[in-house]
Amino acid sequence: MPIYLYWGEDDFALEKAVDSLRDRILDPQWANFNYDKISQALPDAVITALNQAMTPPFGSAYRLVWLVDTTICLHCSEDLLAELERTIPAIPESSVFLLTTRSKPDGRLRSTKLLQNHADIREFSLIPPWKTEELLKKVRQVAQQVGVKLTPAAAELLAQSVGNDTRQLWNELEKLQVYAGIPKPLPTASDQAGVSQDAITLEVVAALVTSNTQNSLQLASAIAKGNTAHACSLVADLIGHNEPALRIVATLIGQFRTWLWVKLMVESGERDERAIATAAEIGNPKRIYFLRQEVKDFSVRQLTLTLPLLLELEVALKRGADPISTLQMKVIELCQLYQ
Repeated sequence: MPIYLYWGEDDFALEKAVDSLRDRILDPQWANFNYDKISQALPDAVITALNQAMTPPFGSAYRLVWLVDTTICLHCSEDLLAELERTIPAIPESSVFLLTTRSKPDGRLRSTKLLQNHADIREFSLIPPWKTEELLKKVRQVAQQVGVKLTPAAAELLAQSVGNDTRQLWNELEKLQVYAGIPKPLPTASDQAGVSQDAITLEVVAALVTSNTQNSLQLASAIAKGNTAHACSLVADLIGHNEPALRIVATLIGQFRTWLWVKLMVESGERDERAIATAAEIGNPKRIYFLRQEVKDFSVRQLTLTLPLLLELEVALKRGADPISTLQMKVIELCQLYQ
């Protein structure tokens, strides 16, 4: 299919997908002639991109036209829509037309519906920090791409440590690859037959991987214990390691939200771990045993009052409040709930 629409806020994953598409499509000898990267900020960017996509490639292989940060799936004039409807179905098989945007396409627009009919649409959204099973699945997927074997415990710690930061995940796995002296992945599975590799252990990941998200989970634990001094110290450490304040809050919201759901289900008398896992959006029901131990000393009232306070914190940070002082003041208030 010659038309692709990539969208989502995971910039690093999207860029990797673009690089992969470009490497697959373009003949290196003709790449300078057959590759156009066009910014939406340029005058008549969409028309220019469409014209280039209609131009036959030089030499062999294909032409790739990349329209960056397009807005046609958010708003599109009637004149531009008419041009899209005329040109998109006629783009030759020798051209690949790629559109990228961070924003979710508006499915009500005719321009979006046109692309839904003609384009391969792929989403690159960030995984919510509380969806631990999806984060773990992502770790295993990227580890396989990089060629790194991880023990189950090491994979879980890595998922906790990097959260939904795809760039850090790749960087940490490449670091582990170098540490273990693992060669780059071979082209095919058959080429790798007979290649043995010891799995990287939990201890190695703990020693080498920067674990800002893990510290955010430690912050949630410190708050739940009412340990104000330790919680404020963790806030200072996280900010000192350049952990974005909003990412810290997202991790806290995810953790307390999970605790609240588990506590509500337990209090209601539910004993089926699968039912509790489904309600709390936890992929692995085996985690419920440990979560039940974690929440046994909490009250539903404490957990219920925590989420609005975290929402207030998120709003304050988005309005430009100082990260460290705002976080510490709200953390003190949260700790008082659990004392």
